[in-house]
Amino acid sequence: MVVPTRLPLVRRRCHACGSERFRAGGKFRVNANHKLIDVWLLVLCTACGETAKLTVLERVTVRSIRPELLDRLHDNDPGLAAELLQDPFVQRRNRIALDWDDAWRLVTDGSDPLDGEAVEISVRFAARIPVRPVRLIAEGCGLSRAEVERLILDGKIVSAVRLGSRLSGDFTFTLKH
Repeated sequence: MVVPTRLPLVRRRCHACGSERFRAGGKFRVNANHKLIDVWLLVLCTACGETAKLTVLERVTVRSIRPELLDRLHDNDPGLAAELLQDPFVQRRNRIALDWDDAWRLVTDGSDPLDGEAVEISVRFAARIPVRPVRLIAEGCGLSRAEVERLILDGKIVSAVRLGSRLSGDFTFTLKH
């Protein structure tokens, strides 16, 4: 299973120092103006510490927001911050991309997939983390990426999905010996 170890970095240019990476701390700013509400996710520049706001909700009536969502915003729920960072609508609206480098790890069941004849292996994602399957297979089997590429070309590793491109959804592959 591929699990996140921290929130991904936000790729966006800092207006103060020109750096291109921001760290999301999971803090929200909620501002109400009469019956309308604005919500931003606060992110900090990794170089200078400058705060930037990512728009989550803009000029929305308070009654249209579910009470449990409003409570999570007021409580600065880090799980909600992770959900919103991965929301394609929030990414498009704020013109950001996510940097998942060193923000995930692979958890295996401990068995050696190279022991048997042909083994079908399922890879599950706890979050939508875009990773190349070749990298996951190499890490999970204790092989180099070049060895995994060679096994794919030899037909020893087969899958219904393209193993050379990034995936963020569950997939299975078969390892033949």
